[in-house]
Amino acid sequence: MRAVIQRVVEAGVRIEGVEVSRVGRGLLVLLGVGGSDTEKDARYLAEKTANLRIFPDDGDRMNLSVLDTEGEILVVSQFTLYGDCRKGRRPSYASAAEPEAARALYERYVQNLLEYTTKVSTGRFQAMMEVFLVNDGPVTLLLDSAKDF
Repeated sequence: MRAVIQRVVEAGVRIEGVEVSRVGRGLLVLLGVGGSDTEKDARYLAEKTANLRIFPDDGDRMNLSVLDTEGEILVVSQFTLYGDCRKGRRPSYASAAEPEAARALYERYVQNLLEYTTKVSTGRFQAMMEVFLVNDGPVTLLLDSAKDF
């Protein structure tokens, strides 16, 4: 499971011009699910996301988590995180999970986050979305459960 985590001032999702989710200060998580991912990956990545210390403390050091700052989290499914661009000019998505399995693990990740905070919003799985954000810092990190275990 892969996540691009961005510290944001605000972020949101529009579908067909209609805003369906919006968060204030917190995290935007673009989440991709791989074909070999399991609930263990979803649990691990949710815990890592919730507790990642990337917000500044009073000394302006990245010492606080989204939980410490009572921030919000917006989770957006992003199968393209599994795009393999090494051959040719068109990405291969062979290592991405099939939609049914990906949806289940995406939802499991969100449920796991909700065990830490109720301030979780989502996009719409498999929808064509416009994601907008104001990155804070900018701070952008990559997490990959396959590389972290």
